[in-house]
Amino acid sequence: MTNSKGHIIAIGGGGFGRSPENPIIEKYILDQSGSANPNICFFPTASAENKGYIDNYYKAFSKLDCTPTHISLFKRTPDVKAEIEKSDIIYIGGGNTKSMLAVFEEWGINRLLLEAYKNGKILAGVSAGAICWFTKGITDSWADELKVLDCLDMLPGCCCPHYDGEKDRRPSVIEFINSGKIESCIALEDGAAIHYKDGNLMNAVSFYKGANVYNIYQENGDIREIPMDSIEIY
Repeated sequence: MTNSKGHIIAIGGGGFGRSPENPIIEKYILDQSGSANPNICFFPTASAENKGYIDNYYKAFSKLDCTPTHISLFKRTPDVKAEIEKSDIIYIGGGNTKSMLAVFEEWGINRLLLEAYKNGKILAGVSAGAICWFTKGITDSWADELKVLDCLDMLPGCCCPHYDGEKDRRPSVIEFINSGKIESCIALEDGAAIHYKDGNLMNAVSFYKGANVYNIYQENGDIREIPMDSIEIY
């Protein structure tokens, strides 16, 4: 795991991909920058740069005080290092985590994100863009089953998104803990996020009513599923 001075905000599900007209968690992310008009850069890589998803990103962030841009890695690609350096916030979208990380590795983006984190920038993302920051993540990158995937290791432990939104998530997390594949898991429901600063937990955030972040681990042979205290912003 890497020491750093930045923020990481990992979102379990929801946000502009589903509700661009109501950018609640998006405003929370922008507010952390301390800038009146922060630059935010979106990587829609995991979705294979789905046009509707990119449109929703601009629809949501155009309602807020910021300057939104995005980076394509499948068309003519700009100077990624320069784009990241001029951004206050880097937002990673949802989709296929394994494929996204492979593309990031090829383009050297893993290293650029780490540098951004060390330099105090805000890293954020949903689903694939939430789990990628952790040592491991629970992913549906394969069609047949959920698997544990090695990720960027900027935060310790394992993360699972969509904990309440997809029926296989909870039993899979419990199975992975009981089998020893992971020791514990931060599980994010849709409409919930977890916010770290300087590598330390700052807030669990609920932007849907009743949405939770859970710390899940085994104790004396039993699975403990502990909801974190959250700030409510809905």
